[in-house]
Amino acid sequence: MTDPIATTRTPAFEKRLKQRYAAERRFKFAGLAAILISLAVLVFLLVTMTMSGAGGFQRASLTVPIDFGDVGLSMPDMPDESAAVRSLEGQGLPDVVRFSTERALGRDAAEQLHPDGWRVVAEQIAADPALLRQRSEFDIPVSEDLSAAFSGDGHAELGPLADRLAGSGALADRFDFGFMTRSDATDPQMAGIWGALKGSMLTMLVTLLLAFPVGVLAALYLEEYAPRNRWTDLIEVSINNLAAVPSIIFGLLGLAVFLTLFPNMRSAPLIGGMTLALMTMPVIVISGRNAIKAVPPSIRDGALAIGASPIQVVFHHVLPLALPGILTGTIIGMARALGETAPLLMIGMRAFVATPPSGFTDPATVLPVQIFLWSDEIDRGFVERTSAAIIVLLLFLLVMNGLAIYLRNRFEKKW
Repeated sequence: MTDPIATTRTPAFEKRLKQRYAAERRFKFAGLAAILISLAVLVFLLVTMTMSGAGGFQRASLTVPIDFGDVGLSMPDMPDESAAVRSLEGQGLPDVVRFSTERALGRDAAEQLHPDGWRVVAEQIAADPALLRQRSEFDIPVSEDLSAAFSGDGHAELGPLADRLAGSGALADRFDFGFMTRSDATDPQMAGIWGALKGSMLTMLVTLLLAFPVGVLAALYLEEYAPRNRWTDLIEVSINNLAAVPSIIFGLLGLAVFLTLFPNMRSAPLIGGMTLALMTMPVIVISGRNAIKAVPPSIRDGALAIGASPIQVVFHHVLPLALPGILTGTIIGMARALGETAPLLMIGMRAFVATPPSGFTDPATVLPVQIFLWSDEIDRGFVERTSAAIIVLLLFLLVMNGLAIYLRNRFEKKW
């Protein structure tokens, strides 16, 4: 007998088969190329931001030796650091710092100390009062003009002074530990990111606490309990439309509703979190419904067969199995909310906030808005600070997403 398969392998068939194999190879190559291009763009972004932002974690400072043994300053027992700093200021610490700088580096160097540079010394003394009984070296920030001359961005008249101090090793760009603990300032030498970072944390916490439970419960109701009629169809269409609405519309809604109800909470994390929760909730509802729909019907039938009530079926069986998919949608929604600027600008979170918020109702700003404000500054010193703030934002996003992915994998179940 002749082989029927062999008889079908005509030259035309062989040609089509080779074309299909070639198309499959091209598809695999295109997919691999897309992945490599994506990785290359990501690496380029990270490397560029790291190189640009490395200088933002540094600031120009003078190394000044100060001998407190003959000065006679004392460190009284104070309840907090700010009170200790005020006490040292009243005892003449700014004059001591200026005199020590003038004696060690010259009057022209002392004149270029930052007006608030003595606070660095005061904070170190408050942390270690033993410094008042010995001779120590302190890295004190310089003025914005000397910093610009040292970096070659202006103030050429201070260039010889900067060269002299740099040649002696007194002037250098040193890592600024206070960048992560200070708040916004008009001088890039004293600007920090902690106020915006804390504001982002509080705002994201409010967003998560409002959007996640409401979004999950709405998804459960629409998928498990809601009757199929025109009203539920209208709700589904509305939710899908809300997920595509531009974010600034939610900012206008927050401005019109939340600030009308709470006029004294402009730029507060509570108002910002409520506004972003409205934007995030539709994403959680849609992903939650898809995750709930993906749970096999046999899970529900089996639970009902052994006597579970409908509520127990949903919360003991369906929801735990759908939770990883729900968390995936939550990650996407929260990541989008973290990077939003437009809705927060509408509710006033672009204000200059020099003090970190102590609660959900205090004035605050967030990292994207802080980056936006710094990028609009003329001073070149804020350019490096902006890049450093972007790095902090990316790290915050990675930590937040990493925690969410860990929780998703922790709750993931197989069937």
